[in-house]
Amino acid sequence: MEREVVSLYKLPIGKSGRVKMLTANGNIRRRLMDLGLVENTVVEALRKSPSGDPTAYQFRGTVIALRSEEASNIFVHVC
Repeated sequence: MEREVVSLYKLPIGKSGRVKMLTANGNIRRRLMDLGLVENTVVEALRKSPSGDPTAYQFRGTVIALRSEEASNIFVHVC
């Protein structure tokens, strides 16, 4: 049975996913990879800001907030 693949932006709060691929290009792709968002990294959605954007994610021992347009370019297997 194959796990569901969704964009990180659609990952429910409290759930985790394993990075499958990045579709971002240019500087944004480089920044995401520099942060450690590479294939097989486990990412957990922690919480959304009161306005709904950005969302806080935890991965590789750190918490970072990503805007919806950034998170929409990251696809994960839901764990």
